[in-house]
Amino acid sequence: MKERISAWEDEGGSLDQTLEKALTGTVNQIEWAKQIKANVNVEFDRVITALEAAALKQSGQDRLDTQMIIAIVEEKRNEVMEHQEAGYFIHDWQELRGQVRQMVKKDDRYKAIQAGKAPSLK
Repeated sequence: MKERISAWEDEGGSLDQTLEKALTGTVNQIEWAKQIKANVNVEFDRVITALEAAALKQSGQDRLDTQMIIAIVEEKRNEVMEHQEAGYFIHDWQELRGQVRQMVKKDDRYKAIQAGKAPSLK
């Protein structure tokens, strides 16, 4: 039985809890933050799915730019999810108000991509 469970886990059948860092805060804050964190993850997924759908309709440089933006979004997700403080999620992510989009727009790589698309005013 242990061998079957081990094989199932090795094939991705369960989450490796050691990879997820424990949140810090009171018991209530942690439970609340876990719910928020799950919603934040869904929001990152939603943004990525929309970008992937857009990329399928694009070609050439536009597609490459969109793929770069997807990589930026994934990086931002990792940065957000690494936070261990329950208060961070409660304070900054309780209401999803376009934070993912705002984070990406502030990224210098995104700004460079957009600058390359802007018509020249010279």
